Amino acid sequence: MLILGLAFSLAACNSQSESSAIKTPQGESVTATLFPTPRATSTPEPAQTQAASRTASGLEASTASPTPLASQTATPTTQVCLERVGRIETGVVRSNLLRLPMEFRIYLPPCYNQHPKARYPVLYLVHGQNYNDDQWDRLGADETANRLITGGEAPPFIIVMPRDRNWSQPTEDNFGRVVVESLIPLIDANYRTLAEREGRAIGGLSRGAGWAIHLGLSQWELFSAIGAHSLPLFWTDLAHLREWIAAIPPEALPRIYMDLGDKERPQIAKSANYFEQLLTELGIPHEWHLYPGYHEEAYWKLHLEEYLRWYAEGWQEP
Repeated sequence: MLILGLAFSLAACNSQSESSAIKTPQGESVTATLFPTPRATSTPEPAQTQAASRTASGLEASTASPTPLASQTATPTTQVCLERVGRIETGVVRSNLLRLPMEFRIYLPPCYNQHPKARYPVLYLVHGQNYNDDQWDRLGADETANRLITGGEAPPFIIVMPRDRNWSQPTEDNFGRVVVESLIPLIDANYRTLAEREGRAIGGLSRGAGWAIHLGLSQWELFSAIGAHSLPLFWTDLAHLREWIAAIPPEALPRIYMDLGDKERPQIAKSANYFEQLLTELGIPHEWHLYPGYHEEAYWKLHLEEYLRWYAEGWQEP
């Protein structure tokens, strides 16, 4: 896998914040600070005015266990919602497994506060190498989600965008472990999520796509859909892919989406093609798209709406 240089910037902290603490399954105490992000409100043009698509809101943190999916309220597709935009909040997870805290952004759909009994599916989106948790935001994930949701083309859903600071392999980078053991429980405890596999998907671009495959297959009990956009596999995962796939019950195979630019870097193209051929060989259903384009943000932004539509399809009511 191509190793790129490191570049990141620290997210600014809002002075009005709330802290929450949970115990992970391993007994580790994890704390998080959640920062409601005040923004002006307006109706944005698609993928144009990010700052205008956010509003301020208080957050009541809770350490209660999430309600089982069977008793949760379905996604509120039939309820009236007059809001045209959702909002983005920020948070920080502090874990002993990481040298530095894990920052994250969370998109809450329009009328999240107006429908207090509704629960929402969650899409975890991981950024690429040399970027941070603002990448999907800059590409227009929130504006696109606003447009699809308010236009009735997708059910309301939450997007969580965590920050990976370390460009090592999963054997040396605890990012994935903290997502599974700390971030997901924290999100489910503090936000109204559909806190079961059927209500959770993971996707990523570039290195983030590698994390999506790594977590989506090795932790298949947590995710019902995996999106890999311009995928470079982690080389430490190569020896485990077959066993991970074999361990998934046939009826529980996740939905899988892959796409690649036809002018992709040779090493990444080889990696993505290898995985797609492995899925084909094993008879694993998946979507595979080869589009014109390079390994760059212009390519991912061009296909962002298609990505979000695909994730949301899994949560559409029959």
